[in-house]
Amino acid sequence: MSKKREDKIEEQEQINSESIQEDQKNNTETSEAGDNSSLTKVQAELAELNDKYIRMYSEFDNYKRRTARERIDLMQSASRDLVVALLPVVDDFDRAEKAFEASKDLEALKEGVKLVHHKLKSILSQNGLVAMESIGKEFNVDFHEAITNIPAPSKDMKGKVIDEVEKGYLLKDKVIRFAKVVVGE
Repeated sequence: MSKKREDKIEEQEQINSESIQEDQKNNTETSEAGDNSSLTKVQAELAELNDKYIRMYSEFDNYKRRTARERIDLMQSASRDLVVALLPVVDDFDRAEKAFEASKDLEALKEGVKLVHHKLKSILSQNGLVAMESIGKEFNVDFHEAITNIPAPSKDMKGKVIDEVEKGYLLKDKVIRFAKVVVGE
């Protein structure tokens, strides 16, 4: 949108320049005839066009500042929303930590940690985070980072991911962390 506005400003400047040149030409012709009124008229038009140009430039500058401020506000509010959504998970981990100190029932603690883990994954997936499935898939440099190559257990596993050392993640269809994998050769 700013490119269009700049093009409009440049176009207006060219029109203004052409108008001034034409007026100067007309002024030269009329000044030879001794007409001062046309000179005053041209000066008034020049002042008016200059005023329009300054106003348009100012509007464009204000537009740039406003859009930059809005972009920053949008990014801050987006991260704020995610942090607010994660606060209940932090509270659950605090409660789990206290339960580890007081409880002797290991199975109940395991179940509690699994529930908190599931809640965290659920919040992240609601915000667009998706874990990549890599094992058994064709090795792709756009999604995977090969840690090492090992002999493939079968011919059909050549060039495919055999093991996943670290899971990769996509955030709204963009890779935010590549999967660290072992590839069969």
